[in-house]
Amino acid sequence: MNAKPWSNWSGTQTCVPGTVHQPADSDEVGRIVRDAAASGSTVRPLGAGHSFTPVAVTDGHRVQLDKMAGFVGADADAGTVTLRAGTRLRDVPGILRPRGLALANQGDVDPQSLAGAVSTGTHGTGLGFTGFAGMVRGFRIVGADGEEVHAHEGAPGVAGELFRLARLGMGAFGVVTELTMDGVPAFRLAADEHPEDFDEVRRTFPERVAAVDHMEFYWFPGTDVALVKENTRLPGIEDMESAHDPGLLGRAGDFIADEVINNAGLLAMCEAAKAVPKLTRNLNAFAAKTVSTRRYVDEAHKVFVSPRRVRFSEMEYAVPLETLPEILDEVRRTIDRHRAWVSFPLEIRAAKGDDVALSTAYGRDSAYIAVHRYHRESYRDYYGLLEPIFLAAAGRPHWGKLHTLGAEQLRERYPLFDEAANLRRRVDPDGVFLNDHLRKLFGE
Repeated sequence: MNAKPWSNWSGTQTCVPGTVHQPADSDEVGRIVRDAAASGSTVRPLGAGHSFTPVAVTDGHRVQLDKMAGFVGADADAGTVTLRAGTRLRDVPGILRPRGLALANQGDVDPQSLAGAVSTGTHGTGLGFTGFAGMVRGFRIVGADGEEVHAHEGAPGVAGELFRLARLGMGAFGVVTELTMDGVPAFRLAADEHPEDFDEVRRTFPERVAAVDHMEFYWFPGTDVALVKENTRLPGIEDMESAHDPGLLGRAGDFIADEVINNAGLLAMCEAAKAVPKLTRNLNAFAAKTVSTRRYVDEAHKVFVSPRRVRFSEMEYAVPLETLPEILDEVRRTIDRHRAWVSFPLEIRAAKGDDVALSTAYGRDSAYIAVHRYHRESYRDYYGLLEPIFLAAAGRPHWGKLHTLGAEQLRERYPLFDEAANLRRRVDPDGVFLNDHLRKLFGE
């Protein structure tokens, strides 16, 4: 397919791929990889283009996975579901719900492909749950020789090493074609969204997030208000209509909260702050005072996911959970000292520690601090103020979000980093799956 100029969702990355492929199965992927390797070119897979980093940038062969989507199977005894790699997260509920199943957790947006979400460390919130990579029980991947390998725990040889070290691999180990994930019975969520005092939430977050199934909060810099979202898991989906029928007024309220305040209103705020930066703090104060209070019950994915129609850039760091209160206090002092108020809130979440080698939550329960900037404004100065705070706190950067780290700094933060990097060199010695960004990350 003739390549056209491409940019990611946020507009932070652009490229013109040499050739774009849309394979329908792993055999086609294998042929693409072998041809690229023979010509000295490279291959980069693309899911939804939702990462903010250059992870999908290429001037070589691009493999788009949209035709490799859908249900493969479920194993009730093992509690797993298997999906093709290009399946979009937004389509997963429609695939699994008729079978009475769901994935255990979900982030707050859902355009990503399943392989992209796993490969970049996408996560939701809740100390009982890992990110997507921690839910993986096996995967199929086409390597640099064009052959497909089934990686799973206990597999012999390189397949077992790929499972141990490359479940979260950013496409640097090959093209993932299929994923077997933990599955759970379909469930509902009781949502409670309300404003609270920022300082109180900041101080108590480590304890509170351990006491509720899913908790997160948003904070507009320069204000003392946090928008808290607490979700409680409820069994079953049979009585959804009786459990949640808010009526016309309730549905109108949901529309106002999601579309007007969170999207159209936020867009207006961002444009006003860009035009007159000195208004930003007053605009944030106004936004904090107008956040909604809502309680409702709905299918899990409808509660987890919120529409995001205002484009932005993002940096996110994972820090040890117990250090979050002090880190946020330092973030607030730094923003105030430099008057770096921006028109997007910070988002705070948490996830259970896992055993995924390159996971931001490897070996520790983690809090996540996500920092955003309107896409029409420069993010570098703002992120540059806050990134040193996260680094000083043993922070680990989200692989799909903006950061400045290279191999030497990453090595200090991931105990298995060198093992993963060495395996990458062993399975792809010629760098068929690398681009400049990944060479920096892996020290190539």
